[in-house]
Amino acid sequence: MFSGPIKTFQRKWRSYRHRFVPWVVFNLSKNEKTLRQVTERSEDSLISAEQITQSLLKFFAVLLKGHGELRASTERDGQLLGQDAMLQTLGFYIDRRPSTLPFAGTGVFVSNGVIPKGTVVAMYPGTVYQPYDPILLQSIRNPFIFRCIDGVLIDGSDKGMSKMVFKSCSGRDRLGPLLTSDTSWLTGSPRNPLAVGQYVNNCSNTKPANVCYQEYDVPDKFPIELWQILPNVNFSQDTRRPLRCVVLVSFRDIAEGEELFSNYYTIVH
Repeated sequence: MFSGPIKTFQRKWRSYRHRFVPWVVFNLSKNEKTLRQVTERSEDSLISAEQITQSLLKFFAVLLKGHGELRASTERDGQLLGQDAMLQTLGFYIDRRPSTLPFAGTGVFVSNGVIPKGTVVAMYPGTVYQPYDPILLQSIRNPFIFRCIDGVLIDGSDKGMSKMVFKSCSGRDRLGPLLTSDTSWLTGSPRNPLAVGQYVNNCSNTKPANVCYQEYDVPDKFPIELWQILPNVNFSQDTRRPLRCVVLVSFRDIAEGEELFSNYYTIVH
């Protein structure tokens, strides 16, 4: 009689519990191998912001040139252009497949090439919310809310209300014919193949992390014509701080065929 409602509650709880602070605190010690611990906030960065900027500029420039020279007739064509640009500039490309972890759903894998240590591997796409922005409705049954150290939130869901909010904010912020963010990550064939970071699964006791999250504020010098490839947009139009992005950086060399795993929790002592 009650099996149906109980199963529904359990399914929703598994989705929500990682954002329920008492549950997180209580369970931290049970899986210490899945935690990343740093002694200072500055140590949370594996590479400098300038290195991230240069890596993105190099890749985005080639990606934009490719799309300009060859107009993709289908989403799949655009995806192939992105993979070629990624392989040409970064030496590898990634894509989504069923995860090797049981019941983990979709994962992200190195499909071609080798990723050196200290490389920008992926980006966490989504709408950026300041600590004072309303996000309650968007967060319901949404496991893709990423919380930065300073309380900024990024909604990486590509479905439902989250999808509508991102597309609305992206259209709002365009400068005439020039887009200032990329909405293709909301589809199955993102124009920017880096924009799949929300599908990188948490590591486990048997599958250690090989990438970590690093917060990155887009600098003023970032060329305006390349903003159209950024998979992030501010929820509030009057936000006075730089656009927050989150990239995933490799801990070590990652071989072709490996799945990417991150630490969902970083503890700053």
